[in-house]
Amino acid sequence: MSFFDHISELRKHILRSAIAIFTLAIISFIYKDFVFNNIIFGPRRPDFPTYQVLCWASHQMGLGEAMCITPPKFDLITRQLGEVLMQILYVSFWFGVIGAFPYIFWEVWRFISPGLHEHERKVVRGIVGICTFLFFLGIVFGYYVIAPFSISFLAGYTLEGLEVAPTLDSYVTYMTMFTIPTGLIFQMPVAAYFLARIGLIGAAFLREYRRHAIVVILIIAAIITPPDVVSQTLVAIPLLFLYEISIMVVARVQKKQAIKEALEEKSGSSVQRYSDDV
Repeated sequence: MSFFDHISELRKHILRSAIAIFTLAIISFIYKDFVFNNIIFGPRRPDFPTYQVLCWASHQMGLGEAMCITPPKFDLITRQLGEVLMQILYVSFWFGVIGAFPYIFWEVWRFISPGLHEHERKVVRGIVGICTFLFFLGIVFGYYVIAPFSISFLAGYTLEGLEVAPTLDSYVTYMTMFTIPTGLIFQMPVAAYFLARIGLIGAAFLREYRRHAIVVILIIAAIITPPDVVSQTLVAIPLLFLYEISIMVVARVQKKQAIKEALEEKSGSSVQRYSDDV
């Protein structure tokens, strides 16, 4: 295919992905009341699953009410005309992106895979499923772990004489920051796998620069979360865990490559000895 043929093919994949996002966004817009009341506003309610699980665990461990967290009550306000409509459209778009992520990544794979060799396609078989799983795992972690703790902390952190009444815009923005970036960051082991495959990083390199990585992770956590210690810590911990998983993934890739190179070298030596004998 020529360059313009590739551009034309890419346009088709982008168009199909955009249609998927648009379709799911329309569905989210139609059911906006359910989306906001049960999902977006979920961490504000005392019956949110995270609070219930913590309280149950507290009683099971004999700690009584020590771990029972109840989010402070606060009202959401709007200060601009049309803010409600804009936030509904904003949330609908991101729901469309999240829901269509498996299809979007599949379209990306369909565009890339024809340019790969057969053995390369076998190596990355299942990549769409793995990336989708990690993305949704990050979304779930952000929604059920980061969001409730951060909202409880931020809404409860106030001064005497002040009443917490955030705008709908700020609340939705924070909920977006708690979830979508986390889903993308959970792709770290996949990125490490491909970087190891092309020889850019190794397990020894990652272990050597572990301290530097911790600093970078803390900086990333500070960037993608609100300016509070709780949110940054909740994001940094799984990132450190993912970094250690990435080291194991890279070590496994290097081990397989070393075995393959040893077999090829042995096979080449055998062929050379056979040729010499002949």
